[in-house]
Amino acid sequence: MSIFDSHCHPQFPQYDNDRDEMLARAKGAGVSMICVGTDYRTSKQAIELAGQYDHIWASVGLHPNDNLDEQFNAQEYEELLKQPKVVAMGEIGLDYYRTTEELSKKFQRERFDKQLQLASKINVPVIIHSRDAGKGSVGIVHQDLLSILKNNLPPRLGVAHSFTGTLEEAKQYLDLGFYIGFNGIITFARQYDEMLRFVPLDRILLETDAPYLTPEPHRGQRNEPVYIIEVAKKIAELKNELAESVIEKTTKNCKNLFNIHEI
Repeated sequence: MSIFDSHCHPQFPQYDNDRDEMLARAKGAGVSMICVGTDYRTSKQAIELAGQYDHIWASVGLHPNDNLDEQFNAQEYEELLKQPKVVAMGEIGLDYYRTTEELSKKFQRERFDKQLQLASKINVPVIIHSRDAGKGSVGIVHQDLLSILKNNLPPRLGVAHSFTGTLEEAKQYLDLGFYIGFNGIITFARQYDEMLRFVPLDRILLETDAPYLTPEPHRGQRNEPVYIIEVAKKIAELKNELAESVIEKTTKNCKNLFNIHEI
């Protein structure tokens, strides 16, 4: 059965010594994937990988924490978005965990808004990165994100990637029409169980965020797209569903959002 890892970074240097073998393991297990860019260089690398492998597609974008002194060049990214097998703008968004200065947060918000405008122009969905200020924070990042999205909602919508907000915040993304992306965090952090039971299967995407956020029972190792099955199994457990049903429905969701019909 085919399964889709909707968010991973196989172009990252953690795989430089065994990238072909790692990707072969994924393909052998029926795993297709979206290779997600985080700046101009890694976005170009994502496109190159997608061109070399039939089970990889690409997204391009400028991560909120990358190159905070760099202005977003819409023309350069527009050229990337028009390349074959590019299916989304991302990952883009806001990150207040590593960026704490108010001027830098303002710069993030402005850059995020420009990328939303480009996604609307090219008519591609968006992959949203969000991370708040840490323990004890009050959800400011989601307040800012949702405010910007409501004022500049891309027609193809998108996914809230690696979602770690509250149930109420998840409901707001769902009300806008967004999917919610879950990864290995849910296999070892119990605070998301209620949210997993609430979010309907037809609005969930599976992801690994590899090489990061390795799921149980592989924690302590480098993450790989092949481990996406552990995320599916955890969702199946929490929803009292068969893993095969979770895989089938979330793969359909991924194909529909990113307009992928070749597999």
